[in-house]
Amino acid sequence: MQWENTEEFASKLDAQDELSSFRGEFYIPKVNGKESIYFTGNSLGLQPKSARAALEQEMKDWEDLGVEGHFHGKNPWFYYHKFLTEGAAYIAGAKPIEVVVMNNLTVNLHFMMVSFYRPAGKRYKILMEGGAFPSDMYAMESQVKFHGYEYDDAVIEMTPRAGEHHLRTEDIVQTIHEHGDEIALVMFSGVQYYTGQAFDIPAITKAAHDAGALCGFDLAHAAGNLQLKLHDWDVDFGVWCSYKYLNSGPGGVSGVFVHERHANNPELPRFAGWWGHKEDDRFQMKRGYIPEPGAAGWQLSNAPVLSMSVHKASLKLFQQAGMERLVEKGRKLNAYLEFVVREAGRSNDRLQFDIITPEERGCQLSVLTGANGKELFDHLTGEGVIVDWREPNVIRMAPVPMYNSFMDVYQFGELLRNF
Repeated sequence: MQWENTEEFASKLDAQDELSSFRGEFYIPKVNGKESIYFTGNSLGLQPKSARAALEQEMKDWEDLGVEGHFHGKNPWFYYHKFLTEGAAYIAGAKPIEVVVMNNLTVNLHFMMVSFYRPAGKRYKILMEGGAFPSDMYAMESQVKFHGYEYDDAVIEMTPRAGEHHLRTEDIVQTIHEHGDEIALVMFSGVQYYTGQAFDIPAITKAAHDAGALCGFDLAHAAGNLQLKLHDWDVDFGVWCSYKYLNSGPGGVSGVFVHERHANNPELPRFAGWWGHKEDDRFQMKRGYIPEPGAAGWQLSNAPVLSMSVHKASLKLFQQAGMERLVEKGRKLNAYLEFVVREAGRSNDRLQFDIITPEERGCQLSVLTGANGKELFDHLTGEGVIVDWREPNVIRMAPVPMYNSFMDVYQFGELLRNF
């Protein structure tokens, strides 16, 4: 497409956008009395207007029924996680039996590591990207120490080539092959939180399996952003949060994927709790853990219904919009954003930046700023733009297709030009 940096062009794209009506399904924060340009869906998605009614339904059942809401509410709480299964499977590209919504992201990552990081003999190392989100680094560190290893020995961190900002897939694959007989687990992000790079999940997974290792992904910045096909890609496990691109509220519940070849293996080590016990026998309170079939067998505790109700409302919007259409619009939004940012850089000498996000990306563009980067960030904030600052000098921008418009992008470019 031939881009144009004009208001008329942005208006034309919005008029042609078949998803434009979904913007009206969200509350857009206001700054200085007008709608903000909200480019931080990669950190916290906006509130769906349907979320309040979904939450109120469960509050009403609690008010009217008390404990009886578990079986007699409009959406009986005993089965509540099942109401999210279809939507979660759709987001993950999975079979329903392979997904469950429970807990929070890092909690679930630890639970997956219990099952899928099984060091033995020479094969005890974890391969991951250097500079991963801190929770992932902390989880890897604590897991290897739990097994008696030192982080610097047991964790292989991959960093980009000198002078580059992102990892090359061929380098990841080669490193897996080079250390193949030492690697127990390959653990990557789906999308690198800092640079916005979308990793080649099927290629990494295949390389890991060829080397005899298991492979898992933290999909916090990928779920609801990329079109995932975790089952077809043969991924062993994945975890994700729901509060970023999935718009399900701060601290929202997490999703888990366990491939079906593992999901019905009761011998696979796991930490157990009563909500993962076989549903038919759960209230018999007997000794001896019998897991529910599939990923649901990794549950521990009662469903956090109030948080899940919001997530259920949001997942419905994703199914209505369709991931294929969302991903396609997201590509256009971010390509237009890159064009507008580069155009602003050519017209304003005060703008000093380097785009560090590769073509392999979702809805995020990260720019490495110069000496006046924080000043630029503060300027944008004052003008009603909500973007994200990451130390030491990166601004992350994420126009997302569910509620951002091409006019948002154009107006953002004008603010850059006038810095």
